[in-house]
Amino acid sequence: MSVRALDGRGRSAGFTLIELLVVIAIIGILISLLLPAVQKVRETANTASCRNNLKQIGLALLNYENTRKVFPPGHECHRYNGAGATNGTITDPYYFSNWAIELLPYVEQDALYKLYDNSVFNGHNNNRVVRETFVKVYACPSDYNTNQLLAPETAGRSTGGVAYRSSSYRGMSGVCCDGFNQWSGYPSEVQANLRACPTMRGLLHSVDDWNGLVNERLANITDGTSNTLAVGERSTRTHMENGIARGTFWSDSFNLYSLSGAYNQSYTLLNDYDACISIPGVDVARCKYGWGSFHPGGINFVFCDGHVTSISTSINMSVFTALATIANGEVIPDF
Repeated sequence: MSVRALDGRGRSAGFTLIELLVVIAIIGILISLLLPAVQKVRETANTASCRNNLKQIGLALLNYENTRKVFPPGHECHRYNGAGATNGTITDPYYFSNWAIELLPYVEQDALYKLYDNSVFNGHNNNRVVRETFVKVYACPSDYNTNQLLAPETAGRSTGGVAYRSSSYRGMSGVCCDGFNQWSGYPSEVQANLRACPTMRGLLHSVDDWNGLVNERLANITDGTSNTLAVGERSTRTHMENGIARGTFWSDSFNLYSLSGAYNQSYTLLNDYDACISIPGVDVARCKYGWGSFHPGGINFVFCDGHVTSISTSINMSVFTALATIANGEVIPDF
């Protein structure tokens, strides 16, 4: 069969069906050869953009400290019985500002910061515009779960099950002593860490009415600013559907959505929450407070001096935990 046609001078023109199929096959092969190169170029650009975001966050942290003489809190947790409280006692913790909210004026988001009401908790309707706003510098372009409006799976007293805009970066709260008590957890957890391992706190831990722990100063980072993690990527390819999520939310100050910790287990660097919690004998809390990225083989972190490094997911976890503390006196080898 031929798809040739005669032109006005009696000569055939066009392609036979076989020739057409050959051309299509060649085009398909060329596309398959070019696609990985295109994807590699795209990921290179995304990685550069992600690292630039963290660089801006690092500079914002240093500018904040230079202006206020302290770093921002990991999050603020206070007693509260004001508007919107779900009970009549002031003994229960409610969550207010956090490091990402406090840095808004330093990442060219001063207008959004002025809308934030720190006299009520973040789940209050007064803060709806803030918690639902997408902030580009808090989103890694390789994280395909960012810029979604989702309800964090843990609906704490001060979050109320309302939706937050998803993001990609969490602050480093430190190394817990026993795997359970978190530096960004409930006040009782912070108290337990202060009793057992006070030097293992990170730069961005909880600041609350119960434990007396206050914002850190530059002078407190005795391990060295170039050896101490400040903020890193936390992305997960699962548990981000049906309107709820176990991911990252820049304006949700409840324990584990804008803060993470460091542990000796490498599974805490997985970019898949469901895969993490399915590991036999796993500590689920460590999966919740873990890290992860969609960059091949590494997770980007900004250090306390403002430099950005990709940390391999195969890093010696003892080194990783040493990088997480501000004053534990570890000697950091090359990594």
